[in-house]
Amino acid sequence: MSANEQHYCSCLTIEDLAPEVRKVLQEQVRGVLLKSAKWPDRSVIKIRFLDGEPELQQRVRKVADEWDKLANLTFSFVEHGPTDVRIAFTPGNGSWSYLGTMCKSIPEPQPTMNFGWLNAGTSDEELRRVVRHEFGHLLGLTHEHMNPTGGGIEWNRDAVIRDLSGPPNNWDHDTIERNMFQKYAPRQIVATKLDRDSIMMYPIPKAWTLDGTEVGFNVNLSDSDRKFIKDNYR
Repeated sequence: MSANEQHYCSCLTIEDLAPEVRKVLQEQVRGVLLKSAKWPDRSVIKIRFLDGEPELQQRVRKVADEWDKLANLTFSFVEHGPTDVRIAFTPGNGSWSYLGTMCKSIPEPQPTMNFGWLNAGTSDEELRRVVRHEFGHLLGLTHEHMNPTGGGIEWNRDAVIRDLSGPPNNWDHDTIERNMFQKYAPRQIVATKLDRDSIMMYPIPKAWTLDGTEVGFNVNLSDSDRKFIKDNYR
């Protein structure tokens, strides 16, 4: 599959919140947003599906529980009542999630996570890839290529923008900047060395880089993914 045929997941950050909510959250986090988006240890995270067929919901739950078992957290899937996380399956709206506890600032009944191309016919491999990635965002993990310890990728910006601005992603300029080129300052995040096998690493075709960097499709949680979550959610 070529780069411009591949669906890419995105994460939503403080910049995607309503201005009045963003102001309050910025005052709370004091410049260390991603660290502050970490869930308190032993949190019970309430999750509700807004739509989707029961069988598809069950498949998502089964994959999401892989993260639950690694972290000192509990994913509690409920059918009614107030929730922290609300999952939609809205076609054409991409696959995305708010980072960590930012979802708590999104008012009911708005979704905080979306699986825009998952349906009953989605292969198990694609579903695992997408769900593992988005639930990684739910735990506060950013995209691995934004890791400030990674030494940087020399992007072919024109190629990236050309491919991601067209179908099937149709991202606008801000979405591309936020998900591809933004770097976090070391003080904002807890980070280890760059892990190219991470589920949070985008597939990067060689045509997107000027330095020969190329990354394939990661479907599984890497050893570093597992260790990192265990170390940071004790």
